[in-house]
Amino acid sequence: MKNIYSLCIILTFAAILAQCGASSNIDKRGDKPMNYTVTKSDIEWKTILTPEQYRVMREGGTERPFSGPLNDNYRDGTYFCPGCGTALFSSATKYDHRTGCPSFTAPIDRKNIEYRQDTSHGMVRTEVRCAACGAHLGHVFDDGPAPAREHYCINSASLKFEPAASDTNAVPARYEKATFAAGCFWGVEHTLGTMKGVKATSVGYIGGRTANPTYEQVCSGATGHAEAVEVTFDPSVVSYNELLAAFFALHNPTTLNRQGPDVGEQYRSAIFYHTDEQKKAAEAMIRTLTTEKRFKQPIVTQVVPAGTFFRAEEYHQKYHEKRGGGSCAF
Repeated sequence: MKNIYSLCIILTFAAILAQCGASSNIDKRGDKPMNYTVTKSDIEWKTILTPEQYRVMREGGTERPFSGPLNDNYRDGTYFCPGCGTALFSSATKYDHRTGCPSFTAPIDRKNIEYRQDTSHGMVRTEVRCAACGAHLGHVFDDGPAPAREHYCINSASLKFEPAASDTNAVPARYEKATFAAGCFWGVEHTLGTMKGVKATSVGYIGGRTANPTYEQVCSGATGHAEAVEVTFDPSVVSYNELLAAFFALHNPTTLNRQGPDVGEQYRSAIFYHTDEQKKAAEAMIRTLTTEKRFKQPIVTQVVPAGTFFRAEEYHQKYHEKRGGGSCAF
C-alpha cells in the first residue's frame, strides 16, 4: 500500500510539472551570456548561501512542491535575491497557484529578471534568473491570472523575504479571514482555495476544548473540535457572501454531525465568524436559504464565534494538490 501511495505522489508531482509546461509568450533573451554585475567563485557562493540555496540557485535545482517556507507567506513586504540583494518580487503580486511554490503575477522590475529558454525534462519552458548574479529562481508560465496570464513559479530557496515596515506578522490589512467546517477538510480546502480572491488556506481544528490536538484525537470525538478550513481572502475580489454561497454549495448543511459516510461531531457543519458583520451575513444567508426552501430538511449549520484555530499536521495541508485527489464525497 505504501508503494502505491508513493507512486501516486510521484505521479501527482509529475502532473504538476506537465501542467506548467507551456512556454511563455514573454520575449526571451535566449542563452546569450549575461554580464552579471555580481560575480563570485563557487567557494564564495558556498560561504554565503545555505546548501539548499546553493543547490537551487547555483546548480539549477528545484524544491519539492509544498516544502518551501515562503509558499504560504502572505505578509506585506518584498522578496529579494539571497545572493546579491536584488529586489525581485512584491507581496502585492503574490498569489496561491496551488502548485506548491511561491507564485507571482509579475516581478518588481523586468530589468531585474533574466529570461532563458529551458528545454530540460523534454519540455520547453522559460527559466527566470536574477539578472544581477545569475541565480536560478524558477520558471514563468502562461497559466497565471488574467489579464497578463503570467505565472512566476519561484523556489523559496531563491528568495529572501523582508517584511514591510508596517508589517506586524499579521494578515495584511486588505485581507480578511473566514473559517468554515463542512465535513472532511481536504475537499473543502481545495474547493474554497481555487476561488478567485482567496489568497491562502489552512486546514485545522476549532471549536473544541483541547489545545493543540492531533488528528487522531479529533477523530476520536473526545476534543469537541471540528475539522475546519481557515481562508484568507481579499474582499475587493471575492466577498464573504460569495464564500458563504460556496460553503453551502459544497456540503449538506442539513445532516447533524455527519457528511456522507463520515459521522461524528468533528464533521459538523459550522461557520466560525470573525466579526459581527460575518455573523449577520451568515445568519441572513441561512434565513434566505430556508425561506427559498433550497434544502428539503432544516439547516443545522452552527454560527459561532471563531476561537483558537489549531493548524492541522502538515500532511493534511493542500492534501488534494499533494496527492492528486482525496476529496471526500459529500
